[in-house]
Amino acid sequence: MTTLDLGNGVRTALTRLREFWEWYDAIPPIRKIHAALGRIGDGWRRMSRWLNGIMPKGLYARALLIIIAPMVILQSVVAFVFMERHWNLVTQRLSAGVVSDIAALIDVYNTYPQDAERAQIRRIAQQRLGLVVDFLPLGDLPPPGPKPFFSLLDQSLSEELRKQIARPFWIDTVGKSALVEIRIQLDNAVMRIFARRSAAYASNSEIFLLWMVGTSTVLLTVAIIFLRNQIKPILKLADAAESFGKGRDVPNFKPRGAREVRRAAAAFLEMKARIERAMEQRTAMLAGVSHDLRTVLTRFKLELALIGDSPEVEAMKKDVDEMARMLEAYLAFARGDLGEQPALTDMAAFLEELRLDAERHGHKASVVFHGPPIVMVRPAAFKRCLANLVANAARFAPSIAITGHRDHRYLTVTVDDDGPGIPPEKREEVFKPFLRLDDARNQDEGGTGLGLAIARDIARSHGGDINLSDSPLGGLRATVRVPV
Repeated sequence: MTTLDLGNGVRTALTRLREFWEWYDAIPPIRKIHAALGRIGDGWRRMSRWLNGIMPKGLYARALLIIIAPMVILQSVVAFVFMERHWNLVTQRLSAGVVSDIAALIDVYNTYPQDAERAQIRRIAQQRLGLVVDFLPLGDLPPPGPKPFFSLLDQSLSEELRKQIARPFWIDTVGKSALVEIRIQLDNAVMRIFARRSAAYASNSEIFLLWMVGTSTVLLTVAIIFLRNQIKPILKLADAAESFGKGRDVPNFKPRGAREVRRAAAAFLEMKARIERAMEQRTAMLAGVSHDLRTVLTRFKLELALIGDSPEVEAMKKDVDEMARMLEAYLAFARGDLGEQPALTDMAAFLEELRLDAERHGHKASVVFHGPPIVMVRPAAFKRCLANLVANAARFAPSIAITGHRDHRYLTVTVDDDGPGIPPEKREEVFKPFLRLDDARNQDEGGTGLGLAIARDIARSHGGDINLSDSPLGGLRATVRVPV
């Protein structure tokens, strides 16, 4: 068989399989089944979304729900099954005893008819059996009244009356009174009996509710105390990781709690130590590189100063100065202002200094700040971040507007300008190190292409970020948002 024959055979088989599937899917019952399955799937997805919406989101609440819900459900089922079965048996036996007493009274009435006034039967029933007996003229029994949806007493009494007496009867167990009325049609009269409800029925609802509320309260109390102690180390670990991510110290943090939580905390401390060692090593390396390169540049400047003045020397001096600025920018980007400790900083005064610097360079600038101005940041690093954004705006726009806003969660600073702006598709690219776009806004004249990269690196080291968007002034808006 050639390759061509094999290919034709495979295509023919696939064509027949597709035709069979189209024929199978076109059968009306099959289509109805598929539609029903689709509706079931949609309903299940909607129910899942609804459950996700009402379920608690926190670990503490979810753990409580996981512990409490199965225990309460299991306890309810067990208590209902066993207690209800027990009290059902008790009610049946009590009802059988009351009906037996009534049957005995009927036997006495039929056996000794000489008691015309029936006084002895009434006396025996009341004094010995706790029943109030009366005799009505013979006639039809009242029509059956409304039956309760679920009444164990009604069912037990009716069954025992049919079994032991086998005469027409009428009972009233729906009323909320403490008595149960029973009427039995005899040969020449209608016997009416009033019995205490407690003599024929054992109620267990109060006991059941008391049992459920009491045990659930104890279980909930124990679960809350236990889970609070288990969740607390996890919350402390999360706070420590968040503080370290913002560049802040993590004082007095120790692994606590369950074994798994201790293991996670120990791993965090080990990771923190490795990161700090790497940062210290990078700082030491950069300090050495900075010292060596500055020494070489200083020798260049000294040698150029000894050569004398000439157009060539002036050009070389400019190149050396430009190299020195580039070196400082590269080292600042690589160093990332390591080692600086966070401190409380007045952001309103901070932004006012940036406004004054912009006006000294001939730009029109304004500052507005809303909210409490005191914020915990690394002052020098954060000032460099905002200064880079303001310098980027000042390089391409005559007017700058700086706005700060602080709430209970975030500090947000926006820098707006009326310059040419940056196309939306290139706004992420400008944060790449050493990248200078070809557009007029992004040529970064005389720069290194590190200003925005350094600014974003500082913002992210504080746990925040920088985003670029269109400005109401017509140019670019840079938004710095960091948690406080």
